Amino acid sequence: MYKSILPADLAGSALQALLQGAIAPRPVAFAATVDAAGKVNLSPFSFFNIFSSNPPVIIFSPARRVRDNTTKHSLENVLEVPECTINIVSYDMVQQTSLASTEYEKGVNEFVKAGFTMEASHLVKPPRVAESPVQLECKVLEIKALGTEGGAGNLVICEVIKIHVKEAILDENGRIDPYKIDQVSRLGGDWYSRSNAGLFTVAKPITTKGIGVDALPEAVRRSRELSGNDLGQLGNVEKLPSAEQRESTMHDPDVQEAYRRFSLHAESLEFHLHQLAHRWIEAGRVEDALALVMSF
Repeated sequence: MYKSILPADLAGSALQALLQGAIAPRPVAFAATVDAAGKVNLSPFSFFNIFSSNPPVIIFSPARRVRDNTTKHSLENVLEVPECTINIVSYDMVQQTSLASTEYEKGVNEFVKAGFTMEASHLVKPPRVAESPVQLECKVLEIKALGTEGGAGNLVICEVIKIHVKEAILDENGRIDPYKIDQVSRLGGDWYSRSNAGLFTVAKPITTKGIGVDALPEAVRRSRELSGNDLGQLGNVEKLPSAEQRESTMHDPDVQEAYRRFSLHAESLEFHLHQLAHRWIEAGRVEDALALVMSF
């Protein structure tokens, strides 16, 4: 038995959810663009793939928003400056990549909000994501609008003019090792797939705005105990913890034990509290972890 559906019979959001659930997994284009004033935008798109190798052509599609039919800054930028970089997303950067999908105001640099490093490109104006294992510098050949209503795609047809590959992901034959690159792909809803380990979920920011990685203390952003995925989840929290939340966290038995043992050694205390915050994030206690790292 099949449930047969005519697209016209579904609301736009329901049709989008159905198609995204069915046509998956999809690779992620992490696209950096600039506007005519040179302001940078960074955003992920899962309507993306390679369509030709000679010439090397890739396409991504920043669709019009279903809920209000507005266009995305990435589309507006490539119409002004027909260049971009496409940065491949590995598992180690997936939470920060999701944070970059937050609909921040135009002019906000998502490299900064999501805690990524801008790397100057060689042939195009938009920067590359230094944390990405493969970075593609592209010139935009054509932008083809597929409609004018909410959900309509805009095919950004790009020619790859320079490729940057981290040597650490190559095998002994100089080819990309799928285990080393460890890409992620998108499915429907909050679902992702990791090449090396299967399905997982990432809470997707849609209408809310996370505080951003740039709102975290410098010691937290540079912590060796907190991963990029940890920082992405901390930055996705909607507001900084209150004084009451921070005070409550200090009464946690594990926190008190860390202070009892290391209060006279600031570096050791920071190390153990950041490790504790990492464990809390893994256990889903992201807001508690944020209150912890903001408390010392």
